[in-house]
Amino acid sequence: MKIAMLARNADLYSHKRLVEAAEKRGHEIDIINTLRCYMNIASRRPEIFYNGEKLEGYDAVIPRIGASVTFYGTAVLRQFEMMGVYPLNESVGIGRSRDKLRSMQLLARDGIGLPVTTFAHDPKVADEVVELAGGTPVVIKLLEGTQGLGVVLADTNRSAKSVIEAFRSTNTNILVQEFIKEAGGTDIRAIVVGGRVIAAMKRSGAEGEFRSNLHRGGSAAVVKLSPEERSTAVRAAKAMGLNACGVDMLRANHGPVVMEVNSSPGLEGVEKATGLDIAGKMIEFLEKNAKPHSTKTKGRG
Repeated sequence: MKIAMLARNADLYSHKRLVEAAEKRGHEIDIINTLRCYMNIASRRPEIFYNGEKLEGYDAVIPRIGASVTFYGTAVLRQFEMMGVYPLNESVGIGRSRDKLRSMQLLARDGIGLPVTTFAHDPKVADEVVELAGGTPVVIKLLEGTQGLGVVLADTNRSAKSVIEAFRSTNTNILVQEFIKEAGGTDIRAIVVGGRVIAAMKRSGAEGEFRSNLHRGGSAAVVKLSPEERSTAVRAAKAMGLNACGVDMLRANHGPVVMEVNSSPGLEGVEKATGLDIAGKMIEFLEKNAKPHSTKTKGRG
């Protein structure tokens, strides 16, 4: 196969591992800087150009689109889809997962376990929003935040109201969620590829830190999932329409609850924790499924 990988930093561990896995299996793979692509949106003749040359002849595309360039990145990926190139993840699925509010609504629609989540526009209803979330402590999240940034734990009604009013004064959209105390600053990331969980790790936050992100000093270890946790991860991936993703869950008293579905999960933490070849599994999925014009949505929203 000839594979394009949309990525801005070729030196990231995840990107180097995907290149290594593809080449090891005999495929040709090019890393293409997403933001340097430009498109000809012509009737029935979609084209993408890069460094002055037309991109053509690709069988598959691996989107590793950073959260800060989601809009442009999914537009480029959509163009690949309309050219008949098979994506590891479709643009529609990535768009769903990157919109925290939309993703929560879709997961709730499908009956997947979630922390109690509230959303409102008017900061004057802050007290009611906190009450709906079960009262303090609550977790307040920016809709656009990533890697634990833009996430605040408010211990009291007064602090929660102050944070909500501060965020809303900058016209920033937020979610307010119940704090799952029993999780103890740990979460689980399950890697789903092709409708099954292929690996899982438990992430623990640094001392005194309620966020377990590895980027914030957290640690990772292999973990065994319960059947309910496996089912929840697979259903969450399906709800987003993602072929390959990381599903972040907390172990609540009433069962697993999904915090986020990540369409471009980092591979370093989970590969080192489990010793598994996650990159190879993603390439193997493309080998089995990459056929021209076979995406589910064909670039439609």
